[in-house]
Amino acid sequence: MTETRRRLAQELGVVAGFEDPVAALEQYHTPPDLAAHIVHVADLRGDIEDETVLDLGCGTGMLALGAALRSPARVVGVELDAAALVTARRNERRVGARADVAWVRGDATRLPLSPPPCTVLMNPPFGAQDGNEHADRAFLAAAAEVARVSYSVHNAGSQEFVESFAADNGGEVTDAFRAELELPNQFDHHEAEAGVVDAEVFRIRWRGGE
Repeated sequence: MTETRRRLAQELGVVAGFEDPVAALEQYHTPPDLAAHIVHVADLRGDIEDETVLDLGCGTGMLALGAALRSPARVVGVELDAAALVTARRNERRVGARADVAWVRGDATRLPLSPPPCTVLMNPPFGAQDGNEHADRAFLAAAAEVARVSYSVHNAGSQEFVESFAADNGGEVTDAFRAELELPNQFDHHEAEAGVVDAEVFRIRWRGGE
């Protein structure tokens, strides 16, 4: 880990997670190390500085605030859960980012706004809950509509699906790297105290990208 990425992870360590997570929304706190990794890669690729950054399903703001610490033009977090947005606003004050940050309540898969071509960061639900299968597909579809480039976290083994979806929607996977998500025992269906889930992060250049 580079010093810049390590420092970013430390700054994001103050970001609080969900006070009352909703199982149906698969609300899990994105680890600071993972958020720092994604934002650091995006920054190195020129996808943050002076860009509009959109965090779809922003939760309590981890990815949005990571981007806000890297000189974007502005950052917008979209989240359905009003309680999560209250925490996100508190987290914004904790982090002390100087960027223009807006929090919008709405369905990230049916965007209530029309941003310019932007950078999308997201850790969408994996679709692990019954009745919520392929939830990440809807988030990718939303990104395809507005993004110049997107970074998204998916369950391990998703590369074929993500590459196929991107190709069918005018996009191309340019980068992929492994990640781990630590999932605490926060829902009734969890039997173990905590677990680590293998995940993958994909950068997709969409229609109209560079």
